[in-house]
Amino acid sequence: MSTLLRWWKFNLVGALGMAVQLAALALLERRAGSHYLVATAAAIELTLLHNFVWHLHVTWRDRRDHAPLLHQLLRFHLANGLVSMAGNLLLMRILVREAHLPVLAANGIAILGCSVVNFWLSDRWAFAPELRPQPASRASAILPYIPD
Repeated sequence: MSTLLRWWKFNLVGALGMAVQLAALALLERRAGSHYLVATAAAIELTLLHNFVWHLHVTWRDRRDHAPLLHQLLRFHLANGLVSMAGNLLLMRILVREAHLPVLAANGIAILGCSVVNFWLSDRWAFAPELRPQPASRASAILPYIPD
């Protein structure tokens, strides 16, 4: 699959995830009375789980390896989870507290700010293609293995 097509699929899933995250944030922050940073962290976790399922079955469907699902989820959380949690919480604090933006607008900006890094990490590590050794041949005995 071309990188451009994968990028479009990633953004489609991301748009759905953004709707999930903003709805969860609005519900937690306004209705449940949670502090905006606590509500943001909970909304991010819900969105990570949502996006993982969609990315696994749509965006990187062709790269599903034989690793246990829990290992793939762990890689996704270590990559996208850390970037999303740290980036969103840092940007939310700056945009809400210092720039005085409304919580949902600030969160939308934070999500978009983290998306490029998240795509790169997902593509290169969380859903990276499984590297399988090629059958031995004369050329492979001389040349190093270079994945497709």
